[in-house]
Amino acid sequence: MFAADPALAAGPSDRVCLDKAEQRAAVATHMAVPLAEIVKTRRAQGNPGELVRARLCRREGGLVYVLTLLGRSGKVVQTTVDAANGEVIGGR
Repeated sequence: MFAADPALAAGPSDRVCLDKAEQRAAVATHMAVPLAEIVKTRRAQGNPGELVRARLCRREGGLVYVLTLLGRSGKVVQTTVDAANGEVIGGR
């Protein structure tokens, strides 16, 4: 669906993040789960951490949330979550 986007032509790992209006539209059209739901689910699954930054980005195959979290230990962790279903698909 997003393959025709020229910003993605550079490679599959490149991300183009949405602005606020595009984020609202993606959630309103059910292309993305609301961020609050993602955070709530992660906490319920035992993944505590303070959300420092969240971006909704296009990636080959759809939309992803790129979350930057501050753990209890003080370590900053970045996690990638499939925006359509809330599943964690990567992290570092």
